[in-house]
Amino acid sequence: MFNREFPEIKKHLGFGMMRLPMTGDKIDNEHLCKMVDRFIECGFNYFDTAHGYHNGLSELAIRDCLTSRHARSEYLLTNKLTDEYFKSEEDIRPLFQSQLEACGVDYFDFYLMHAQNAENFEFFKKCNAYETAFALKAEGKVRHVGLSFHDKAVVLDKILSEYPEVEIVQIQFNYFDYESLTNESRKVYEVCRKHNKPVIVMEPVRGGSLVNLPDAAQKILDDLRSETGSGCSNAGYALRFAAGFEGMEMILSGMSNMEQMEDNIATFTKADGDFEQLSAAELDAVFKVAEVFGSMGAVPCTACRYCIEENQCPMNIRIPGMFNVYNRKVLFDQVLDWSNYDTIIAEGSGKASDCIECGMCESVCPQYLEIRELLKKVAAKFE
Repeated sequence: MFNREFPEIKKHLGFGMMRLPMTGDKIDNEHLCKMVDRFIECGFNYFDTAHGYHNGLSELAIRDCLTSRHARSEYLLTNKLTDEYFKSEEDIRPLFQSQLEACGVDYFDFYLMHAQNAENFEFFKKCNAYETAFALKAEGKVRHVGLSFHDKAVVLDKILSEYPEVEIVQIQFNYFDYESLTNESRKVYEVCRKHNKPVIVMEPVRGGSLVNLPDAAQKILDDLRSETGSGCSNAGYALRFAAGFEGMEMILSGMSNMEQMEDNIATFTKADGDFEQLSAAELDAVFKVAEVFGSMGAVPCTACRYCIEENQCPMNIRIPGMFNVYNRKVLFDQVLDWSNYDTIIAEGSGKASDCIECGMCESVCPQYLEIRELLKKVAAKFE
């Protein structure tokens, strides 16, 4: 069950500021302020961002909706060092200072080396990024240093062996990816346990894909509810799965509206103050749901938008939108997807077939998707 390494964490649901409520291409600050207030009112205090989220607007939204409106003692704030925004050791401190200013704080509670994998870990080492973060901690500008991770288990083992001072690790962990050969969620989690590192879970509902289920998968959970009398939502099952393992310090959820927040808060709030782990029957059910997903040929995209925000597509292809339309056609056979595809490519956006196969998107994809080949499938279906 939940780890207790950091007593300043009040409750173990975190507000991931990567999928915020939007009005057009702008963050809906009015709605977000209400969500932030509700989150804190219910006793939760952990907020997570990164410099590139929402093309840099997430940090500013944190300043406008959280840090300028609540006392510093009411919240914990995590930010990250992303390789896209520095080229040398000398760039790190100015970037860090700009992050503090953008967020409106004097220090970060947690500062993570962002999206670590075999390639960028070597770049971080070359730039003394870890050493700089540890120095910032010694200066009181960071309270805890950690990392977020997207690679094979053997790579994480190497990082934690070289930098045992790392205090916490953020990993992708959900019932769909648990035995994934690509993400190796279970194996990565086991490396965290081997090194006795508390775990922050990201993508527990896989960008929402474990909420809106195809009929065959939905029937499994509906039957479960009928048999057990459970009132748990689809998202609740996914969150409870991720939270049910030893050493979990925080479960992050990217919440885009108040309805999602209220559902997540309900999952993490029990009358007796305890958290309800999945039963054996519930575990069996969610793994059956994962099998259904795996058999239907959907693209396992989490809509993190790294492919179009961290490395801008030269053909302006809206890749996450393409995969969302494709998945809804494959999983739900929604007839409106044809017009939705036309909407995606409107106003100058590229078609799937416009891909020039430069590979920039694949170089930053946390899921290691073969985006170039997948776009050919999208083009074949919709063009």
